[in-house]
Amino acid sequence: MKYDRIAVLATSFAALTLFAACGGGDEKAAAPPAASAPAAPAPSAAEASAPAEAPAGSAEVVAPGTELKVGERAVVAFKYGTDKTGTVAVTVNAIELGSNADLASFGDKAKGMIPVYIRSTVENVGGTDLANSSVRLRAVGPDGRGTGVIITGDTPQCESESAPKDFTAAGAKYETCELQAIREGGEVGGATYSDSDEYKDKPVTWKK
Repeated sequence: MKYDRIAVLATSFAALTLFAACGGGDEKAAAPPAASAPAAPAPSAAEASAPAEAPAGSAEVVAPGTELKVGERAVVAFKYGTDKTGTVAVTVNAIELGSNADLASFGDKAKGMIPVYIRSTVENVGGTDLANSSVRLRAVGPDGRGTGVIITGDTPQCESESAPKDFTAAGAKYETCELQAIREGGEVGGATYSDSDEYKDKPVTWKK
């Protein structure tokens, strides 16, 4: 890690014997009808009301501009670089403020800055090969606009992670932390995701 860069009724019935009288002659028994095969048992009320489990990779992505709360999961279209595309679920688990001292390794460049730690879980939903990709999240102020601070890198309190080599099938997950910052005296209102063309102008937002 570098520390110095900034910028989801069976029914049965008995056969009935029918008798038919032919004039005044002997009575003959008619052949009984063939017994019907038992029907499949009807589902119980609980079974009928239980929702069907969606197959992996079938979740619909959220619409551009969707707003959520921290802790909520959003399935989003994902694009990384020029050749990695797929569907992932992002859950922003926490948005935390650190202290300026956490940025000591950045030197004077971090003067007057307060670090913001966006902790998240990323899940492969589409099942495509997204090994070594990374999801970017950005801090925004209470008004939904950028914080006015650009910072990249890691601190001991917040280390970013790329998708592991086995992030190639639906259900694979990893956790990461995105370092962002605000000016001293400023506020952070949430985090946004815009790593796909449809979200660039209307990002998905998790409000703090």
